[in-house]
Amino acid sequence: MMKRTLFVIGLLISFSGIGQDQQLESARKKIEAGDFQNAEQALTKVLEANLRNKQALNLRGQARFGMSNLYGAISDYTSALEVDSTFADALNNRGEAKMALGDDDAAIADFDKAIKFNAKLADAYTNRGLAKYNIEDLQGAYFDFSKALDLGPADADKYFNRGVARAELGEFIGAIEDYNKAIELEKKDAALYNYRGVAHYNAGNFNEAIADYTQAILLDPRDALKYENRALAKTALEDFKGALEDYDKAIELNPEEPETYNLRGVIKYNLEDNDGAIADYTKAIELDNMNPVYYDNRALSKTDSEDYAGAIEDYTSSIELYPDDPETYYQRAMAKISMNNKYDACLDLKKADELGSTDAKSEIKKNCK
Repeated sequence: MMKRTLFVIGLLISFSGIGQDQQLESARKKIEAGDFQNAEQALTKVLEANLRNKQALNLRGQARFGMSNLYGAISDYTSALEVDSTFADALNNRGEAKMALGDDDAAIADFDKAIKFNAKLADAYTNRGLAKYNIEDLQGAYFDFSKALDLGPADADKYFNRGVARAELGEFIGAIEDYNKAIELEKKDAALYNYRGVAHYNAGNFNEAIADYTQAILLDPRDALKYENRALAKTALEDFKGALEDYDKAIELNPEEPETYNLRGVIKYNLEDNDGAIADYTKAIELDNMNPVYYDNRALSKTDSEDYAGAIEDYTSSIELYPDDPETYYQRAMAKISMNNKYDACLDLKKADELGSTDAKSEIKKNCK
């Protein structure tokens, strides 16, 4: 009779294990489908039966992460690691949650351990690469993204990540190669064309950059940044009218970005539309009155319009914000000379010379006796 009882208990344990496996697989599918709340509830029931089920704890951590309950996710991953300190998936997932909280150093420590216990866990290399990128360890990020690609499977995100790291390192040709491979895998991703366009721009391939920005705009015509990027490339080719059209569209889509008004002002200045340029610089200053460049640029247009008093006022505002720029003192001096105020101009020229201006000395000899 005793043997029969033991056999029945064994069957119950076996069927219970099968039932939990099915529950875990069901919860995993819910997580993949983005149904995090129901997944969490189902996994909590599993854990009520066995608090030390590391797989259930790890999965519930993923569900909580999906619900932006990062501290709850970390708690679950930590509990799973208390059951098995070598559980690489839980270490990787906990590192990802820490990274989402901005604790990149602690995240890297978890990713290091995950890789130690599972050297073929590609996601851990990808995540560690992202954390290293965040702390500006670009070479380390490049190495980790490359390792993730070596382990595979290769996908657009992996090539994109490495492309970004290469671009930040100034390796624009290598970045373009990675973006090419990413685009082969994801031909409808506007961001990939935009990033490749930036790499082409930085490599001096302005026509290729324009082609990429155009494709990015076709795929995502509501993003102001893509028009602004294309305008920069057109400006490099001195297609000022084409650049102006793109800045107009960027401002239509995002009328609260001061830098776009500033850049459009530069284009109008190049097209000798000083009134239009001044209006754009003024709008840029209204949106951000702490950027000295906007005052400098407006001062240049005012100087061209022979509004020397207005230019001096703008240069003075610029100097108040950034008192160590020799060029601003030099330009203010030249505006003062145009108003026959050589005494104050010479004070500015001497200051410009002290700060390293290469043009100030000749003007001092000419005007400051």
